Amino acid sequence: MLKAINKLNIILSLMLFLIAISLFLYAQNNNFKNNQKIEKNGSNNISEICFENKCFNVEIADTSEKRRTGLMNRESLAIDSGMLFTFEKEGSYNSWMKNTLIPLDIIWIDENNKIIYIEKNAKPCKTEQCEFFSSNKKALYVLEINGGSAEEMGFEVGDEIEFK
Repeated sequence: MLKAINKLNIILSLMLFLIAISLFLYAQNNNFKNNQKIEKNGSNNISEICFENKCFNVEIADTSEKRRTGLMNRESLAIDSGMLFTFEKEGSYNSWMKNTLIPLDIIWIDENNKIIYIEKNAKPCKTEQCEFFSSNKKALYVLEINGGSAEEMGFEVGDEIEFK
């Protein structure tokens, strides 16, 4: 009888150990996934966004003022650079080209880090009546890069991005 109780204790201990290991691995996996997203408090260290084989150095627009100003009045943008607009929650976010001097590709990205829409080669607008661009799906991020880059790099809806 005592041997049976000892065997049962060993089996229960092993089961608890395996459950503990499983919970630990699950938590680590979720932690990794969460670290792939940008922190919403503006204190992130993200400096690059990468697609399969191409990375862009990005400025982060994470406040109302930075988002409102965006890339206005800039005469150029380095070929491997862009601006990433971050939001606290997914939503329908518009972009426009008012006082933007260079054509841009505008890329909407969802909370799963997937491209959901690309506005290619949005033209500069120097008048008060500028066109608004938006995605028909909810986004968490909007990336602006040089016009023509998305097509040149072969970016498509459904492609996944990685934050570095």
